[in-house]
Amino acid sequence: MNTIKHLTIIILGIFFLSCGSNSAQKKNDISIKTNAEGHAITADKTLELEISNPKSHEIASVEYKLDGKPVSEHVELKTLRLGDHLVEATLNFGGETATITQNITILNNQTPKVYSYKIINEYPHDITSYTQGLEFYNGELYESTGQYRESKLRKVDYKTGEVLKNINLDDEFFGEGLTVLNDKIYQLTWKRGTGFVYDVDTFEKTGSFKYGNSKEGWGICNDGKKLYKSDGTEKIWTLNPETLVEESYIQAYHNKGKVVELNELEWVNGKIYANRYNKNGVAIINPESGAVEGVIDFTPLRKLVTQHPKLDVLNGIAYNPDTQTLFITGKRWDKLFEVEIIEN
Repeated sequence: MNTIKHLTIIILGIFFLSCGSNSAQKKNDISIKTNAEGHAITADKTLELEISNPKSHEIASVEYKLDGKPVSEHVELKTLRLGDHLVEATLNFGGETATITQNITILNNQTPKVYSYKIINEYPHDITSYTQGLEFYNGELYESTGQYRESKLRKVDYKTGEVLKNINLDDEFFGEGLTVLNDKIYQLTWKRGTGFVYDVDTFEKTGSFKYGNSKEGWGICNDGKKLYKSDGTEKIWTLNPETLVEESYIQAYHNKGKVVELNELEWVNGKIYANRYNKNGVAIINPESGAVEGVIDFTPLRKLVTQHPKLDVLNGIAYNPDTQTLFITGKRWDKLFEVEIIEN
């Protein structure tokens, strides 16, 4: 009897191994086929999903998901965010299931508009400030600066350049972007994974927060309700202002691909203006879809400031709702430019 039992166990083991390997082999023979050329498709299209089954394996059913949510074989993309997405197909082979995946990228279906600018005023700016963040709040200009052992938080009289209030960050922190919401200043630091919260009137530090899936702190802005944070990639993260937890993100894409190294952010009339590091330009981004709807090239401004060995790139965008104009500066620039944006 023991011999028979052993033989039965061996046979059943071989059977299950055979079934498992058969299912795995079938999975390897099958792929997801889409109408996304080169796995990229524009947002105005309908994504068509089907199974490529060249060896004609018998498939009882197929269930599709996009980013973990069930979808049909025809997916309207116009309401989805741009960027990378994961398509899954769960195959039922008549009792056994297997899941295969395919990455696709949704691109904007329109070319970004090109904007130019007109200089309205020039104001003095501290030539030693390695500007990282710039924002108006209740008519006052606030600035965050970077570099280890040089990082500061400031309130500045933008017309004269006078520093009205200043605190220095601890030497271990490299200051980055800032934004002001509900009388609180939110200031990022670069690689420490830490942001700070201050009282806007006293500059008293009232709290701090840790980043989530975003590994670094670059730029930050707000729409009056929530915070938006860049991390040096194409992603802009949405933070709950009460918990400071990253809740979701958008990916900045135009009609050709992603826009990376998004840095200083500014909320302007329902859009996110994002300075691109080392590019001296600004991308105008739809905060719902991530679509790069416009671009502004500020390269000529750098030639209008005092040229010196430590002069660095443009970084600093502030929208003044009182004047409805943008204020632009850069890292160790001695001028702050007030500009009017013009659509070409």
